[in-house]
Amino acid sequence: MEISNSIIWYVVFLFSTTFHEAAHAWSAYKMGDKTAFKAGQVSLNPIPHIKREPVGTVIVPIISFLLGGWMIGWASTPYDLEWAYSNPKKAAAMAVAGPISNFLLLFISGLLIHVGIWLGYFYPPDSINISRIVSSYNSGIFEYLSQILSIMFSLNLILFVFNLIPVPPLDGSGIIPLYLNEESGRKYMDFISNSVFSMVGLFIAWKVFDLIFWKLHLVFINILYPGSFYE
Repeated sequence: MEISNSIIWYVVFLFSTTFHEAAHAWSAYKMGDKTAFKAGQVSLNPIPHIKREPVGTVIVPIISFLLGGWMIGWASTPYDLEWAYSNPKKAAAMAVAGPISNFLLLFISGLLIHVGIWLGYFYPPDSINISRIVSSYNSGIFEYLSQILSIMFSLNLILFVFNLIPVPPLDGSGIIPLYLNEESGRKYMDFISNSVFSMVGLFIAWKVFDLIFWKLHLVFINILYPGSFYE
């Protein structure tokens, strides 16, 4: 694989993951928990996130790319457990902010792909893969832009889908108290706080993700290019 492709993957991964965690941190700050703000995570600066989770932000993305040609990893945002327990619906809103941020980046990348096509710089390729959603008529900067937008589209779909799987420790499990009353939300939070659930949850999430993601990726590509019928 080209070194430039791996570098683009990592830069996009780091930006997207930082944006995701900053969304968690910002929403918590706005709703009364300043823990992440004091840790410097209400920011698009990746350094505080890397320092907090070096394995998830550096080692795992590199290994996953070497093994599969795409990146996965994680970061985390500190929050006050007492605040979350006292405000289960606010904690759930904080949880949903992360996937929403990835959907926003997914939407923006799709929009910029269409702007590039409309301006005559990009075109839909004959075949697509996870790193090649759009192609450029020209080499140089527009070729790099097409790679960046392709990877941003695919990676943020990965992060959006994976994090919405409703098992701990993923954001999808943290969203559930939005649909419960305060008392039930606290009981639910007590129930999933066991670390065993996190280990089992990650195993289940990976299996579910592998079953659904590639089908969803194709669905989103065909939404991006209506009438294209990519297979």
